[in-house]
Amino acid sequence: MEKQICENCKRECIKHSKGMCTTCYKKLIWKPKLRECKRCKRRLPHHAKGLCNGCYNTLFNLEKAKAYNYKKWHNVDLELYRKVTKQCMVCGFDKIVELHHLDKNKKNNSENNLIGLCPNHHKMIHQAKYRKEIIEQLNIILKQQGLPIFEDDRKIFL
Repeated sequence: MEKQICENCKRECIKHSKGMCTTCYKKLIWKPKLRECKRCKRRLPHHAKGLCNGCYNTLFNLEKAKAYNYKKWHNVDLELYRKVTKQCMVCGFDKIVELHHLDKNKKNNSENNLIGLCPNHHKMIHQAKYRKEIIEQLNIILKQQGLPIFEDDRKIFL
């Protein structure tokens, strides 16, 4: 095939379509087909596996980053983190749940040492004003679940 001059960028190239090179054609003429995303149901350009670009990255790349960050920040694998932070142990709130170490030792990541608390109860357990009330509630719940209760709250929750 002989090379010709692109009508748009004036470079010598092999013409693709409508008198333009491949690069100019993709920039100016070609429009991706819009499809309904399987996850978010919006009509957007298809990326892969029936998903738009945002949903694809969320499902396949964000999960890897979360697993890496949980391991780095809490030294806990993703499955244990999700199991512990399913809901707040005190009130049952499940939208935002933080990880709390019962013995105040962040290196002790046994399942019996970790509990999930909502931001309100997590803040309250670290403040002396509310500590006793939250510990009483936690001890009742821990006793029901067959886990050890805590007698000396000063040693554990400072």
